[in-house]
Amino acid sequence: YAEIAEASYADSIETAETLDAAIQALVADPSEATLTAAREAWLDSREPYLQTEVYRFYDGPIDNPEDGPEGLLNAWPLDENYIDYVDGDADAGIVNGTDTIDAASLEELSGKGGESNVATGYHALEFLLWGQDFSDDGPGARPYTDYLTDGSGTAANQDRRGQYLTVASALMLKHLNQVYTAWKDGADYRSGFESDADGGVEKILTGMIVLSGFETGGERLQASLDSGDQEDEHSCFSDNTHRDMVQDVQGIVNVWTGTYTRLDGSVIEGNGIYDVVKGVDADLAESLDAQITTSLSLANELQPPYDQEIKAGNAEGNARVQALIESLRAQETLLEEVFVAMEFSVPVVE
Repeated sequence: YAEIAEASYADSIETAETLDAAIQALVADPSEATLTAAREAWLDSREPYLQTEVYRFYDGPIDNPEDGPEGLLNAWPLDENYIDYVDGDADAGIVNGTDTIDAASLEELSGKGGESNVATGYHALEFLLWGQDFSDDGPGARPYTDYLTDGSGTAANQDRRGQYLTVASALMLKHLNQVYTAWKDGADYRSGFESDADGGVEKILTGMIVLSGFETGGERLQASLDSGDQEDEHSCFSDNTHRDMVQDVQGIVNVWTGTYTRLDGSVIEGNGIYDVVKGVDADLAESLDAQITTSLSLANELQPPYDQEIKAGNAEGNARVQALIESLRAQETLLEEVFVAMEFSVPVVE
């Protein structure tokens, strides 16, 4: 588990470094090509990071209450007008304000005045790359000219917008490195985690159960299906929400099976939580194995763009989302049985 966590964050850093380079190229020379490259790099960066979300929810390095950076990395939902202009308000946001744009100020501003006042992380970068999404069949369409500083730009404060984008990207790398360092072999956190077998297994299962039911099945899928509003989808600017769901479930699969496929194609293999549960209740292990497999299959059946899957009147799309919700809830129920079988306390999320 710890080896896969370390590798997953290492891969997240590698893709974030590629994204950072693409963002610097965009700001230095704004064009359709450099904007497209930055967007593609953002999409690529999400693939390994989303698989790390299973390492949340137990006050580990990513979300411990003292200095865990999860809220600065992946906070959502995001109020767009806290960052930059929006339809109907050309002067909105930090970009069009007078606040200093540097790492310390963006960290301080993130979450200030409300949870949706997100100033940093993947979704802040997503909005700055795509802009608001007004399309039924595609993502946002922010023009590259928003970053031109030669007087021909399409929105004011192009220099501050570019500065914001580069500062936020560098901050994301800093926060990813913070978590990766804690999971490195020999690090204090990892050593303590590995030395507490029962406590470690309970934390592993906590990440799995909360991500399955409360977070993915509830906060991300059920809430958006109930509202039918694209503002409630996880990656609403890039229309990447379908991949968010797939990779969240894939992260659970990684932990369950004890395997992880790295960016270079190499595979880490070892004992997974499946092996632990099988030693306690073989039938329960097989039932949960089948349910997790079903969840991954149903996640892969979601059709992009996700905002059309949840749209009122799209019976087939709604049904696909609902089927995944029900599978994740069934997965949550089976994990509750695992907690009971192993004499752990089932976590309560409020």
